[in-house]
Amino acid sequence: MPSERLYIVTYDIADRKRWRKVFATMEGFGRWLQLSVFQCRLSARRRGELSARLSDIIRKDEDHVLIIDVGPAGNIEPHVESLGRSYSALERKAIVI
Repeated sequence: MPSERLYIVTYDIADRKRWRKVFATMEGFGRWLQLSVFQCRLSARRRGELSARLSDIIRKDEDHVLIIDVGPAGNIEPHVESLGRSYSALERKAIVI
């Protein structure tokens, strides 16, 4: 199994239509945490695919996407303080294609 890393992806998209496209794209790569924040477990290949898809959607002069590499997904236990709704770390799940 390829090694996966844990990423936090957050974005600020100037146009509502592009925001919806980014949100829909992100749903295929990770779990939604908040309005424009996703938690993702990705192999290097999937990480590259995510960047390419987002680059095709956003306008580099108006939008901003941050992809934060937290570290190896198998060795990371994020320390997160959650106020309000509960937070749970993203667990590895089998995906049947």
